[in-house]
Amino acid sequence: MQQQQQQSAKVIPISVSTLRGGLYQPWNPYREGHTLARARRFGWLFPAMAANSRKLGLFLVRNAGKLVFFFLLGFMASCKKSDSLGDISNIPGLGGDTSSNTAIDQWIYDSLTLKYNVTAKYRWDQFELELNKTLTPPMESKIIPVLSAVKQVWINTYVAEAGETFMKTLIPKFFVLVGSASWNTDGTITLGTAEGGRKVVLYVLNNFRTKSMVGYQPSDSFNIKQMFHTIEHEFGHILHQTVYYPVSFKTISVGFYTANWNNVTDANANRDGFVSAYAMSAPDEDFVEMIGIMLTEGRNGFNNIVNSIPAGTSADGVTQADAQSRLRQKEATVVGYFKDTWNIDFYSLQTRVRAQVVSLIQ
Repeated sequence: MQQQQQQSAKVIPISVSTLRGGLYQPWNPYREGHTLARARRFGWLFPAMAANSRKLGLFLVRNAGKLVFFFLLGFMASCKKSDSLGDISNIPGLGGDTSSNTAIDQWIYDSLTLKYNVTAKYRWDQFELELNKTLTPPMESKIIPVLSAVKQVWINTYVAEAGETFMKTLIPKFFVLVGSASWNTDGTITLGTAEGGRKVVLYVLNNFRTKSMVGYQPSDSFNIKQMFHTIEHEFGHILHQTVYYPVSFKTISVGFYTANWNNVTDANANRDGFVSAYAMSAPDEDFVEMIGIMLTEGRNGFNNIVNSIPAGTSADGVTQADAQSRLRQKEATVVGYFKDTWNIDFYSLQTRVRAQVVSLIQ
């Protein structure tokens, strides 16, 4: 069931919530409804008690800091020297934690750190992630297969087309690996995030399984394609945040972007000239969704998306010819951007990436 739910998910960016103002109010002993206010209200019954209550309240407010200090001082003085605090030389979570190197650590160092100055964090650290999400650590048995595939499908293909200097300059230096997906309140899931071109978080690693791994089923190919779609999508953000894509791209589907993209199917998004539903969320996402899907699905796969748009008019009034034209214009912009900005033959890169994806699933 969870597998089916995840297959309908799109790549979602991080959203950060902020504290609302007015959450904390200053303590007022005389505000309406407070105990001391009620004592004052019924002071005609117990004048002495009401007066003393007001004095006590004011005393506590004015001297709260001193009272806390003397309480702590008394508490510390009450401890005996003979009391054992246990082993305080190794309290986890206070920083400086160490762990012995494993075969996984050595593989990461030899394969990623030495050449590209890249590291990957797979030991669990919730503070690298959103604290309001329930997440699962990655299984250690998945780490090397996943990172090997990342190197094979993503890093090596870009190096072959653009050279090592290109990749060493732009590759994110820090990967955080998570076993489960990150579920959002609207029912979508986050499959990956990129932060400032430095840090990439990859989710759903525990579902990763290639054809060479025990228990592989054809349905596992979905998870593999989604993972590389996510990586190519996030790297597309790094590229356009380094050198922006032509502004003419934003005019191709102007007026059709929507915050309600998650209520649109991919098929209906195609009919409006978008490569996926998530591409409808904003021009930047549209651009990198084109990159991610064109690379992972290959040229034939993208052509199938364009050619499968049915005849007629979409619910938003876009004809088949207009939808196909918009997708072809976006394709041409992406191809030109890669050539003019990075001197990369996009179609050659596309062929390389697709070949490596196929080698993992077929």
